[in-house]
Amino acid sequence: MSKPPVDIRCTASPAWLARLRDGDRGALARAITAVENETPDAARVLATAHPHLGRARVIGVTGSPGVGKSTLVSALVGAYRRRGLSVGVVAVDPSSPMTGGAILGDRVRMSGHSCDPGVFVRSLASRGHLGGLSRTASRVVDVMDAAGRAVVLVETVGAGQSEVEIAGLAQTRLVVLAPGMGDEIQAVKAGILEIADVLVINKGDQPLAQATAAQLTEMTAFLDASWRPPVVVVSALDETGIDDLLSAVDAHRAWLEGHPRGLDGDARTRRMVATLAGETVVQALDSLDDPRYADLIARVGRGEVDFERAAVEALRLLAAMDDQVP
Repeated sequence: MSKPPVDIRCTASPAWLARLRDGDRGALARAITAVENETPDAARVLATAHPHLGRARVIGVTGSPGVGKSTLVSALVGAYRRRGLSVGVVAVDPSSPMTGGAILGDRVRMSGHSCDPGVFVRSLASRGHLGGLSRTASRVVDVMDAAGRAVVLVETVGAGQSEVEIAGLAQTRLVVLAPGMGDEIQAVKAGILEIADVLVINKGDQPLAQATAAQLTEMTAFLDASWRPPVVVVSALDETGIDDLLSAVDAHRAWLEGHPRGLDGDARTRRMVATLAGETVVQALDSLDDPRYADLIARVGRGEVDFERAAVEALRLLAAMDDQVP
């Protein structure tokens, strides 16, 4: 006999929301579940979080698959905990083709920190979203921020050049490379290289590590920017070089404080509003049962109207329908 479905709603009472603001782990877990699954409580959770944002340091960790991002994140968690800072981790995993859920679980990624109350790890499914970031990832970061996590690490799925999407989420972006990958980065430097605040060569005990670091250091010298990303060689497995990496992250934070626009959340807010607006339009058009829209689609199919003009007409149609709503 099958079990009844689990009610995942949080029942967001004022007392429960107060526990979230106080950093209660149970409240945090339930809040993230509400936000990720877009339950009826999600709006109240986000409204509660909003006045308490901006305290956490948000650090993105990105790079190609196989470079050791998860091991590096685990090492960073340990280093920040030794500093006495609470840490949240948002690990964006590939989606299961069957359920849409994250393939890798929290305990698999961060088993070494599972008993530490100062560490909270959540795996999210990428759900096919470009750049490996599900549209809920930014909201989950906000919930962790509001719950008092001093540092939030965001590890992406590692989907190639589209990883530049992390630029809109993190304050400091770490691009992780493996020894010998200098030529690969040269080919895509207009994307990944230019969003890096710190370049990290992992597996630093391998023979090509120092040569790759030298090559990348030479490449960054040609960047036309007031901040040139330092190149740090680490071995995340034995935590060699992690202190140097934290120093580089601290230096970037200090630089941001001298350049207020670097810490301004307006760009991220604009990106989020635009993304959600776009998704709202897509949902509205997908469910639109109007003969005028059906005729527009038919005209596009016959080649009478191009896609760009059709998109403008579709938006005008939606706007006209909104104007008719009392």
